[in-house]
Amino acid sequence: MESMNFLDEIIEKLTKKIAQMDEEITAGQKDIESMHEYYWENYTEMDQYGYEDYDNQQALLQRVNANQDSLRLKARYEKMLDSPFFGRVDFCYDGDDEPEVFYIGIGNFAEEAGKVPLIYDWRAPVSGLFYDYDKGPAFYEAPAGKLEGEITSKWQYKIRRGKLVYGFESDVKIDDEILKQELGTNSDVQLKNIVRTIQKEQNAIIRNTNDKILVIQGAAGSGKTSVALHRIAYLLYHDRKHLKSSSILVLSPNSVFSDYISHILPELGEENIREMSLDLFAYRELKKIVPDCEDRYHQIEHRLAGMDEADWKRCQWKQSRDCIGAMEGFLAQLEEWLVNLKGVHFRGLEKTEEEMIRLFYFKFQEVPVLARMGAIMEYFVDEYETRYSTELSEEEVEKLRTKFNAMYTTVDVYKIYNWFLEEQGLPLLPDVPYDRRYLSYEDVYPVLYLKYRLEGAGRQDQIRHLVVDEMQDYSYLQYTILSLLFSCPMTILGDRAQTMEEEQNDVTQFLPQILGKHFRKIEMNKSYRNTVEIARYAETLGGIKETDLLDRHGKAVEEAEFSSGEERTSQILKQVKTGPDGYETAAVLTMTEQEAKEIYENIREKTDQVHYIDRDSSRFGRGLTVTTFYMAKGLEFDQVFTAACKEQTGLTRQAEYICATRALHELYVYRV
Repeated sequence: MESMNFLDEIIEKLTKKIAQMDEEITAGQKDIESMHEYYWENYTEMDQYGYEDYDNQQALLQRVNANQDSLRLKARYEKMLDSPFFGRVDFCYDGDDEPEVFYIGIGNFAEEAGKVPLIYDWRAPVSGLFYDYDKGPAFYEAPAGKLEGEITSKWQYKIRRGKLVYGFESDVKIDDEILKQELGTNSDVQLKNIVRTIQKEQNAIIRNTNDKILVIQGAAGSGKTSVALHRIAYLLYHDRKHLKSSSILVLSPNSVFSDYISHILPELGEENIREMSLDLFAYRELKKIVPDCEDRYHQIEHRLAGMDEADWKRCQWKQSRDCIGAMEGFLAQLEEWLVNLKGVHFRGLEKTEEEMIRLFYFKFQEVPVLARMGAIMEYFVDEYETRYSTELSEEEVEKLRTKFNAMYTTVDVYKIYNWFLEEQGLPLLPDVPYDRRYLSYEDVYPVLYLKYRLEGAGRQDQIRHLVVDEMQDYSYLQYTILSLLFSCPMTILGDRAQTMEEEQNDVTQFLPQILGKHFRKIEMNKSYRNTVEIARYAETLGGIKETDLLDRHGKAVEEAEFSSGEERTSQILKQVKTGPDGYETAAVLTMTEQEAKEIYENIREKTDQVHYIDRDSSRFGRGLTVTTFYMAKGLEFDQVFTAACKEQTGLTRQAEYICATRALHELYVYRV
């Protein structure tokens, strides 16, 4: 078989290339050590202007970087030894008699630099043929322009440990069979890369380079997170000059989810990217104002515990467009209350009160109000140093800064926020010293917005692409804050049906008002995760019309009621199928953190084969996991046991929907 011969040939050439690179890396390391020795033996004798010193340092840096690049490339080739390619396209260009054969894998491989690749990276232009077309007319966009022709044959392969598991000519129907086979296997403790099974609609999103703001509205299990990460890998591949892994930030729900997706980019041949939650970012930004504050999960727990409806309406208002409008009105008149302008005298240079008024309200009116006095002070220092041809010491500058800042009534954002609350007739924050301050979640982002409007938002210009996951869980105010911080292209993804509130939250209705007209929304309506039985059950919970599903069937959803939590736990342990001959993952998903702790302790009395995940966790492990529905968002498990309540509210019904959509193969809904 031609492909088996090609596989053997590639394995041999990869092995030879890796051995050659080992020799080059070893030689490079010896060069680095020699350069270090030469430098330390001779640096005292290098020329006084430092040219030789600089040249040596640059040469050393170049050698170190070259070795690092070689190590990364070698690591990719070693991964390719396991599965060098997964696809093949035979493409006959218009005007040619014979087709060219393109094998597609996770990375390019050529015997020598500059030679035609034997394997093409899945992100290469020609690889789009594999994802977008079946046999027949096709084209792809190359750097030279549009290249048209005909696909005469298309093959798909599964290779493991360098051995061919299967290989056959594919069409759309067989693609679905491959998807069923792939998704019918056990889940893993990490999100799967999907390069072998990228669908045409997913490929269009991954290769989109035209839209600055790309919003992906995807059904549960549609692969939107995978698609977003593969899109990042594609953008990195195609814009090496301007985009680096270090200049990409993912706003993810929590640390466990970050761990769950952290391997994807390295598997695709890229360095990992930065990930953090918006709540953690806000917490760090507010450190000088309050020592501690609540996160989103605290608020969910308050809601589940039965928050007063008036309190909930106030929380919602503080995240709304109306709150921003009220705060802008407050800021417009704040300048009158916040400063007591006076004349300034310093060693012969004077600014009268009238001049200070002109500077504060006119010349520097574009500077945020709490940063404005600093700008005037710097203007004053520049004028003094220019007039007297001298430079003030740091101590003198600090004395002047203190004198200028003394004209503020206060620079404490916490106190100023209380003025705003008082103006709105809302309950005030406690008037306590800094070390006793604590912000409820409802106040975290209003205070952060006020801080940025008063002091200025430090633009995150080092971030060249922002990924926002679980977009439905962000408020109007939070998106407004993101727009203040980031001006870069964005990939925003989520599912309005998975909101952690009683009603679905379609943020795409207001995003264009905040992020501007360079905005494109794409719907992903086909779900690949759950069996048909689980997906249809979830739809009844979420009030969703029939989703387009991959036709993969399994066990019916099992519902049962128990008289006690102990009885429910015993039944869960009877049904769990994790272990050497069973599933990789299972989860007990609860409504509240207290329930999760109780069930975890109950199970741990009977077996130590159980994990617990809370907001402080950072790893996702094999076996049985106990956690809340909100910590499980974005994750998937082979088996899910929903620890539900007999009496449902709008919020617990929504929580049950999220639990159901986490299950790959089996779902049990157990009520007490």
